[in-house]
Amino acid sequence: MDRTASQAYLEGKAVNETRALISELCRHFYNLGWVSGTGGSITIKVHDDSIPKSHQLILMSPSGVQKERMEPEDMYVLSHDGSVLSAPSPKPYPHKPPKCSDCGPLFMKAYQMRDAGAVIHSHGIESCLVTMLNPLSKEFRITHMEMIKGIKGHGYYDELVVPIIENTAYEYELTESLAKAIKAYPKTTAVLVRNHGIYVWGDSWISAKTQAECYHYLFDAAIKLHQLGLDWTTPDHGPIQSVRGLRIAGDSSVPIKARKANGEIDPFPRCIVLDIEGTTTPISFVTEVLFPYARQNVGRHLSMTYDTPETQDDIKLLRSQVQSDLEQGVAGAVPIPPDNAGKEEVIAALVANVEAMIKADRKITALKELQGHIWCTGYENNELKGIVFDDVPEALDKWHALGIKVYIYSSGSRLAQRLIFGHTNHGDLRKYLSGFFDTTVGNKRETRSYVEISESLGVDKPSDILFVTDVFQEATAAKAAGLEVIISIRPGNAPLPENHGFKTTSSFSEI
Repeated sequence: MDRTASQAYLEGKAVNETRALISELCRHFYNLGWVSGTGGSITIKVHDDSIPKSHQLILMSPSGVQKERMEPEDMYVLSHDGSVLSAPSPKPYPHKPPKCSDCGPLFMKAYQMRDAGAVIHSHGIESCLVTMLNPLSKEFRITHMEMIKGIKGHGYYDELVVPIIENTAYEYELTESLAKAIKAYPKTTAVLVRNHGIYVWGDSWISAKTQAECYHYLFDAAIKLHQLGLDWTTPDHGPIQSVRGLRIAGDSSVPIKARKANGEIDPFPRCIVLDIEGTTTPISFVTEVLFPYARQNVGRHLSMTYDTPETQDDIKLLRSQVQSDLEQGVAGAVPIPPDNAGKEEVIAALVANVEAMIKADRKITALKELQGHIWCTGYENNELKGIVFDDVPEALDKWHALGIKVYIYSSGSRLAQRLIFGHTNHGDLRKYLSGFFDTTVGNKRETRSYVEISESLGVDKPSDILFVTDVFQEATAAKAAGLEVIISIRPGNAPLPENHGFKTTSSFSEI
């Protein structure tokens, strides 16, 4: 018999503490306006280190009750597969007979599909109104807001995308559409229900609560920016733009159209994803400025920052990469001594490995993370300045005015990307960029990487994305994923194969 189903366990400390926690949180959420009128709900897994998370007990608040008046004994206890193990006792009139949360089937999807530790269902007015700003939109999008950092896997410069599903008359009827949204948006930790509310999950109750608070803040910000006529979906939050009379703030479903000289209508891409080296920036800047700077300063950087958490994380990544290289017989890889061998010996081995990686121009996360941190110091000390082609700023400004989201996908780390565009010969261009992708998404020559980007951007179809690169193999991989592709022809770029079959451009003004 599963010991979590025993009466002793059901009446034990872990279960009782979780009962009390849900009761306390519901009173807090009531005061925030998330669970008023008996609406909304919460579920938490009973944390127990001796039991795998997938088999931990599940506690849920009941349905149709005054959430702010719930007591610990009012909670339902469920097994990991959703079977009710313990139900509350009925209360006298005017209380209704006890009933497990109508959200139960939806909560179980978050547990099963995302290995959640807790799920919150809120009827907060912000989560309801934000879905009404554009009744046709299938997503909520926002970028360049500090509270985005409170959402798992996101930073200030990233674009947060939350799927929106349509409401139904009964809660359980939402189960299938919620599951589809969870599958279609692998990075989301929430799903909005139009004219209804939101489901938010996290690894623990603290994670779910923190993210729920951040989501509600961001929804409220979007509503207030909308009232001011400002666009919450763009980096600078400027005035909402119109293209031929079409207001496009937050619009993720209505295609923007442009009229050609011959009168035909041609859709703009919803998103543009740009490579850096050989596309926005001369290859020579990378090979003759950035790489030499990193190579010349790696020893100094490691010595000066050796004990910082950031550098220790970099060293951990490098150790793992070098160990893999040694096992595979990669040229230039040398063993890194253990930490107790002494700081100088460790640094010397790290420098030797990093120099070999740079010389081989390897596109690996361990190297790119360290390079980004070295370059950060260079930009801060005004020893480096990013270079972009002269046509880039004007094109970014034009696309921004048209409401087209622009992203960067480079083998350099996201930090390195932000540094280049934040310190260019044309000033800070980050206000035009909605997000950054690096090799944590996948190798740039693998189709799966572009599938992942398409899913992250939440477009209706991959062809809504235009990818611009100078590398034929990257173009081929992106095309196989369904993206539209243009190859960049810039001075110093490698020649293309004959009959490559791609559109080309020598200036962004042509796009």
